[in-house]
Amino acid sequence: MKIVFLFPGQGAQSPGMAMDLMESAGVKSLFDLASDILKRDMLSLLRDSDIETLTRTDNSQPAITLANLAALIFLEEKGIKPSACAGFSLGEYAALAAAGVISKEDCFSLVGQRGLIMQSVSDKLKSSETEAPGMAAVIGLAPEKVESYIESWKIEGLYAANFNSPKQTVVSGTASALAQAEKLFKEAGAKRVIKLNVAGPFHSPLMAQAAKEFEPILEGVSFNNPLIPIFSNVTGKEIKSAEEAKKLALLHITSPVRWTEEEKSIAQLNPEKILEAGPGKVLQGLWKDSGIEIPCFGAGTVSEINSLV
Repeated sequence: MKIVFLFPGQGAQSPGMAMDLMESAGVKSLFDLASDILKRDMLSLLRDSDIETLTRTDNSQPAITLANLAALIFLEEKGIKPSACAGFSLGEYAALAAAGVISKEDCFSLVGQRGLIMQSVSDKLKSSETEAPGMAAVIGLAPEKVESYIESWKIEGLYAANFNSPKQTVVSGTASALAQAEKLFKEAGAKRVIKLNVAGPFHSPLMAQAAKEFEPILEGVSFNNPLIPIFSNVTGKEIKSAEEAKKLALLHITSPVRWTEEEKSIAQLNPEKILEAGPGKVLQGLWKDSGIEIPCFGAGTVSEINSLV
């Protein structure tokens, strides 16, 4: 059976996520590995943290990656293996590990350092404004209209960040840019503009300093050619080589997530089902909004995974 795994990104975090998967010896070993690589108690982070703590990007990046890879291991132990994979935003790192492009050890190391850098840059951006920069979801406007409006308004510090679905586009920006844009998007016909619970203005040029700091870390990690098809947020297309994967991993920090294009590329494989391998239900909802008639199921908890066996 041809199955595609989708791994969620930041925003999917919740206290206690992946705890039920700990009944697996393989998942327990994964938690030990992550704690060893990251030099912190990852079991305590996922089990005991409140949502505010988990939302900090230096916590959410390693925590969600661990929850995603725990779901991958649990699924594989049940005999359910991916024929292809993709990850939404941060979830692309779990996909890189699932496709054999990077090792699990390097995956944890990269997201740990990436999260620290991005939180530091976000904190510096926040200190330069009276309110924190961030991201907002624009609901009810076509993505091409959102792009067109951003281009025509020329609001400094406002960028299209995530092309999530035909009904939803996420923008990143400074606090003042987001405030201006919310009013204008509503006047242009948006049903809602929702501020997202994230730590910074991700997937935008505002994170250029983070990319600069992350580049030498990324260069020190060995990338391999994918063992199974894996798709890129940056291009919306399949990643063909180790060299391309490393180049895109750097661009990933400042480039928009072209999820709608990625979904179309995935559908061209004609998979029998899609699994959201990780916490939450965001990607199931976005897949439904795509209109692609391939079923998508949750696979982030023991009960969800057991229902698939």
